Amino acid sequence: MLTTAFGEASEKLNTDVSSKDIYLAMPKESSTVISDLGDDHAIRESSATCGVHNDSDVYTRHTNLWFVDGSVILQVERTLFRVHMSQLSRHSVIFRDLFSLPQPPHVAHGSPRQPTPQFPAGDQKYMDDCPVLELQDSAEDFAHLLAALYDGPTFGDNGRDDYRVVAGILRLATKYIVDKLRTRALDHLSIAWPSTLKGWDAREDLARTFQLETGLPREIRYPSPIDVIILAQHVSTDALLPAAFYALSRYHHAQIFDVDQDVALQCLSPDTQLSTRDIQRLALGKEASQNAVTALIQSMKTQSQRSFPASDSATRTRTGGVGAHGRRPSGQICVSGAACRKDFEELVALATQHYLFDREKGCTDPLYVAEELGQLKSAEFSECKACARSLEGWAAKERDRLWKLVPAWFRM
Repeated sequence: MLTTAFGEASEKLNTDVSSKDIYLAMPKESSTVISDLGDDHAIRESSATCGVHNDSDVYTRHTNLWFVDGSVILQVERTLFRVHMSQLSRHSVIFRDLFSLPQPPHVAHGSPRQPTPQFPAGDQKYMDDCPVLELQDSAEDFAHLLAALYDGPTFGDNGRDDYRVVAGILRLATKYIVDKLRTRALDHLSIAWPSTLKGWDAREDLARTFQLETGLPREIRYPSPIDVIILAQHVSTDALLPAAFYALSRYHHAQIFDVDQDVALQCLSPDTQLSTRDIQRLALGKEASQNAVTALIQSMKTQSQRSFPASDSATRTRTGGVGAHGRRPSGQICVSGAACRKDFEELVALATQHYLFDREKGCTDPLYVAEELGQLKSAEFSECKACARSLEGWAAKERDRLWKLVPAWFRM
């Protein structure tokens, strides 16, 4: 039986695909024949012991993935795909091993067929003299997988509709060990869920542009981070998790857990839920990110007193405008020390009120807060460009430091 043969192949390949994932459709009491009913592309399953047809017995050929010269028919849900064993074997380790199993020849219409790679002998479905293999997958996802194998993957903008397609391809490429396609899908998803700060900033820029052009919340530019977390764990990749958990942590608890969930967090399936372990990781990460916002504002106050050029005015006065080591810091001299110190005190008070007390926009997003703090004293408009540039440099370093901490916040 195929369950035994496939199980041996699966064990040999050290994969997670089990014998229940792929099996031949067996009749309950007798042999089964699939017959073509003509041009309407409807196909019914008939049993020798039952002359009644139910709507559940109706199958539909896929419009674009039914090749007349195909050598195997795949039944996925109620959809039939007639494709080529050679094409599947070329890309998938699972299908290559499955189709390579030596089997006895099939006898069709009283004439022996030429021996070809087939499935284990026994009660077996055939249609148009092709073996029928039933797969326990989504027909929509499998259609996207086959289209990518035949035509090459064509991915979109990482929006919600694109994600539905790419996620389905990634799940099946992982299950059937289609390594190149899996890599392509992961590379594409990593544009929206990056592992670098530069990539994250590019992602956020696209979201802001989306909001300006459509008037819609920028959060719905991408799929729900909950979906991405569950997908990443399903396909055993950690690369997408830090960005997904960080994106989710920016929402308030009520947005995440209320029955009327925020539209940006609505998943592809209404039954999708985080595991208890993931909820724990999210809670720990949200606490760490909130502490990071507080620490940022405190750090800004400390830096304004200790490291910004304004604090070196006394040194420059003693050395006649020359730095402590005898070098004149070209262009990096505070022109109004007292005024700059007062400005920084006011900026710290403003940030404290805005992010910590009023809990305004960005209060749960330390990367955003650091970026905003760095721009509070713009070098373009500030009277003291040295202090403004120093603040921008401090913010950039803080953002780099925070990004490196994100995996640890969520216990990765």
